[in-house]
Amino acid sequence: MITGYFSQTASRKRHEAVRSAAPTALAGSGAGQPTGATCGVNVMKSVKMIALALYVAGFAGAADARIPINQEKHINNTLLQGFIADAIADNCPTMRPRKLRALNELTKLRDYALKQGYTRQEITAFVESKAEKKRGKAEAADWLKARGAAPGKTAAYCEIGKAEIAAKSLIGSLLRVGG
Repeated sequence: MITGYFSQTASRKRHEAVRSAAPTALAGSGAGQPTGATCGVNVMKSVKMIALALYVAGFAGAADARIPINQEKHINNTLLQGFIADAIADNCPTMRPRKLRALNELTKLRDYALKQGYTRQEITAFVESKAEKKRGKAEAADWLKARGAAPGKTAAYCEIGKAEIAAKSLIGSLLRVGG
């Protein structure tokens, strides 16, 4: 998409340069012989095209150099906090998920991923991957277990949820107390 935009822009500029240089070339010495000014325009166009090609190639190389989305720290940390909030809401009878807040956080996370250069297809595949969901839930369970919450320990889940709400963390912002 980006390279397509740059190609269209370069093509448009090239056509504009040719149109503006054409009267000068035709007004020169004889039947369409290139003048010094026209040659200068051609050299400048070539330099601009080479610079543009190097820029696009550098941008494409930078996109290829990014890490896989399932290893990007901010994305994974944010999703982990969502999995933790889900586990608390599932295991504490007095906690409920804040679904609109969670949707808002996912939208912000998607926008962040797009700005990092990940495609919509990569983001969708990552978010919908059963293996990635399983990994995220396992990491959330480990995080909760390290803080004393395990299946059957309802009070521990509730205490962690209350502490996260009090701390105004992302986990806490995804939860509400209510029956």
